[in-house]
Amino acid sequence: MKSILSGARIKRTGSQLLSGLLLAFVLAVFLLGGASPAQASLTDDRFDGNIFPLYAGNGSLVPPKVTITESRQRQRPTLLFFYIDDSSDCKSYATVISRLDEPYGWAADFIPVSVDMIPEKASYEPTEPGYYYRGLVPQTVILDQSGKVVLDAEGEVAYEQIDDVFRQTFNLLPRTESVALKRRLLNEVSSEMVEEPVQ
Repeated sequence: MKSILSGARIKRTGSQLLSGLLLAFVLAVFLLGGASPAQASLTDDRFDGNIFPLYAGNGSLVPPKVTITESRQRQRPTLLFFYIDDSSDCKSYATVISRLDEPYGWAADFIPVSVDMIPEKASYEPTEPGYYYRGLVPQTVILDQSGKVVLDAEGEVAYEQIDDVFRQTFNLLPRTESVALKRRLLNEVSSEMVEEPVQ
């Protein structure tokens, strides 16, 4: 009986040794076999995934919940944001779009458009994103409730400039007549608007 138990221990120990060697082999192949870790960051033009969950902290914006047609049927203002995932400008600007979604997402439709997904055609209808895209990223277009373009800006647009357009679109008080806000850094990517202390 004692020799059978000893044989079982040797088998189990041999099995554990084999498992350990196999794990070491797989790790060596992974680490030495050319698999490199992600090299992309906020400040470069390398792809490392969709920019909204990675850099803006708001993966709920992609894919868009509605189309331009649905937004027009609902008679809601629409913000189109044209971007590519491997652009440092788009990566940093995605935080502005995400911050704007906080106060206006309940009343306006936010439609981020990866320009890689716009089909190439000779012409587009006003209900298609390609109709508004001008070939550069980032590009921000705001349509009012009737579908009229009230902002078409290229590059990184200041939060305050887009906020002013939304304030006019929704007939809200201008910033000069409302509570003064200033930026507060949340982390290296995101910030938020908070009331400025009264002095």
